[in-house]
Amino acid sequence: MKTHYLLPASHREGVNILLSGFALCPGLFYDTPAQDGILYRIRIPGGILDSKQCHAIADVAENYGGGYVDVTNRANLQIRELRSGINISVLQNLQNIGIGAANFAVDHIRNIMTSPTAGIDTQELIDTRPFVQEWDNYIAAHPNLSGLSAKFSVAFDGGGKVSVCDRLNDIMFAAVLIDGKVYFRLCLSVGDRGKPPLDMGIVLLPEQCLPVLAALAEVYRNHTDAHSGRKLRLRELLNKLGCESYLKEVEKLLAFKLTLHQRFDTTNSSSRLVTENTLNFKYPHIGVHPQGQQGLFYIGVVLPLGRLESQQMRSLADLATEFGSGNLRLTPWQNLLLTDIPRRSLPNVKHEIATLNLDFSGSNINSALVACSGNQGCAASATDTKGDALILANYLKTHVSLNYPVHIHFSGCEKSCAHHRNSDITMLGVSLESKNGTLGAYQIYVGTGESNQKFGRQLYEYVSMDEIPVLLEQMLQVYKMQCRNSNESFGEFVNRYEIEQLQLLFSPVR
Repeated sequence: MKTHYLLPASHREGVNILLSGFALCPGLFYDTPAQDGILYRIRIPGGILDSKQCHAIADVAENYGGGYVDVTNRANLQIRELRSGINISVLQNLQNIGIGAANFAVDHIRNIMTSPTAGIDTQELIDTRPFVQEWDNYIAAHPNLSGLSAKFSVAFDGGGKVSVCDRLNDIMFAAVLIDGKVYFRLCLSVGDRGKPPLDMGIVLLPEQCLPVLAALAEVYRNHTDAHSGRKLRLRELLNKLGCESYLKEVEKLLAFKLTLHQRFDTTNSSSRLVTENTLNFKYPHIGVHPQGQQGLFYIGVVLPLGRLESQQMRSLADLATEFGSGNLRLTPWQNLLLTDIPRRSLPNVKHEIATLNLDFSGSNINSALVACSGNQGCAASATDTKGDALILANYLKTHVSLNYPVHIHFSGCEKSCAHHRNSDITMLGVSLESKNGTLGAYQIYVGTGESNQKFGRQLYEYVSMDEIPVLLEQMLQVYKMQCRNSNESFGEFVNRYEIEQLQLLFSPVR
């Protein structure tokens, strides 16, 4: 893939290390060709945007792209279908209002993740927004970090109701309460691909997090060939060196010792870390919820397949300004929050959301429906995942009512870009040769499987899109009738059965 910078040569100093003839993750300061045109990704540290930023991004999407933005599973934004590169003056204006990395040499590094309810969560132990800002400032001040893998990812979890502990990140700091005092557990990505970060048995005081994170990154950089086209992921390096050896190198760079403490007991349901087989997709951020601030509420808004039209984005930003604090918060589940809304304003805000053809119901099928860009935007995809997912959603919302969302994932290929863990139901796009040429179809997976089964257990293969809506309706109706109780998720339900038993249960439509 050839990379084209959209900044003048005088502005490129310090980023030439990125140009080594290898593919980059999409960013804001260079164009990335995609199947549907040029693609831009905008880093939104912590997922928080103010109203002015929302209007500016909506203008870019409308003037240059397809007139919409997509929220990603890292709470980034993507602008797609661009016909030409964004004008340099527009890029500089975006940077001036705080969009994209302050230092574009590190713009390709993955977004910093935290709970979208940081600072307003009624159950959180600590507000993680300052940690996100401090680490983002550190990255911008250290352009040598541009030599790290673009997939280098960091998350902070404040121990609240809306947790990001199950999200895939290289490094996670998870807040816990020990003897009445807040600490952070250090968790690192190690072992097999696709597993959540593992607790290292190390606890840190809040003020120790940034020095430890800087040391973790420095040791990683010391073992990374900045000019290599294929850089080791941190997980791969940890597997190669061993966590103990790696952490010994980290400790040498610190002015304090790393404090050991007993690891999380992942069999304890109160643990903030989850086991790899947990499949209970509840979305506690969707809907209307009280904040930690007396008399204020936030509303979790469902975005169909993470997509937000430019005018919807402007209108939501205006709503946030009129009735809230002027901010929108993007989530790693491809939805968004309106925050700081007084109780008296809730009816008005809910009405305005409905007029935008958006919803805030947790039972809305779109609240847990995920799809990659599909063959309209990616050459690797065998199917039109977004189009097919919308067809399914429109069918199911008039045929099945759900108390809780069922997590359904459409992936156009094995890479699983939109969702990296097992879902309740996964539709994997495959090519099917026929007398009419190559056709797209789906293999259907459910629940969890063996450790080497990336998508769970295969239930059906080569199912055409024409068959899927009625088949999914049957599957969900059986689940509703035969689940043990209202709290049993679809994933937990199917995990109680062998595949042959499930095929019999769902057999009327086969």
